[in-house]
Amino acid sequence: MPRGGEHDDAAPLSIHDLTVAWHRKPVLWDVDLDIPQGKLACIVGPNGAGKSTLLKACLDLVPAVSGEVRVFGQPYRKQHARVGYVPQRESVDWSFPVSALDVVAMGTYRRLGWCKPVGRSQREQAMEALERVGLEAFAHRQISQLSGGQQQRVFLARALVQDADLYLMDEPFASVDAATEQAIVDVLRALRDQGRTVVVVHHDLQTVTEYFDWTVLLNMRVVAAGPVGDAFTAEHLRATYGGRLTLLEQAASALGQLASGTTRSSNG
Repeated sequence: MPRGGEHDDAAPLSIHDLTVAWHRKPVLWDVDLDIPQGKLACIVGPNGAGKSTLLKACLDLVPAVSGEVRVFGQPYRKQHARVGYVPQRESVDWSFPVSALDVVAMGTYRRLGWCKPVGRSQREQAMEALERVGLEAFAHRQISQLSGGQQQRVFLARALVQDADLYLMDEPFASVDAATEQAIVDVLRALRDQGRTVVVVHHDLQTVTEYFDWTVLLNMRVVAAGPVGDAFTAEHLRATYGGRLTLLEQAASALGQLASGTTRSSNG
């Protein structure tokens, strides 16, 4: 874990001694972390650990008490066009009267400019992104008429058309069916294989070893960070989750699979 001057200026995401507080109560405390390029990384930790807050702080959506965040060596405001964001589905007003294609096309605004209308080229890009997530048949359907998993895929497609170098995703697998989960995993792996960096807030410890190659264990502070085989250990999980037995049992199962070289055959 980097400290002081040991940060990598070329890292897609570099967090320096970050502290965030709500009503003077710390939510994140002295977080110091680099996410390397070309990794499919997850952030795991118990409820209230600050996982979503960490992503929002990286995007300047919540203020920091101290510390700083660098995106490819620069403040986020100078690099925002290189970052794609997928928020929690529950945080979105899905009753807004727009089609799936319209939502995805919004991802082109940063390159197009907010005052210019979406044209044919942008709609073609949006349709291609919908095809990548298996929703081309739903392009003209109102987003309120889509299932939760389909809505999540729409937001993923919107991030794809941004053609970003760094993706931050807040629980993209939450409340989706097995087919949607696999479709999302396939897209994330394709992004990583293209050299993009993907950081995912994740809640299912059983799938960490199967889906990700880099992990951050967070509970207000960074307990451990690094390649899954190094950081995702029983010792670090106990330090992160304390005595939460059910979660530790899930983690033990995942660690057993990692040790035996097997992977899960279902999304249960």
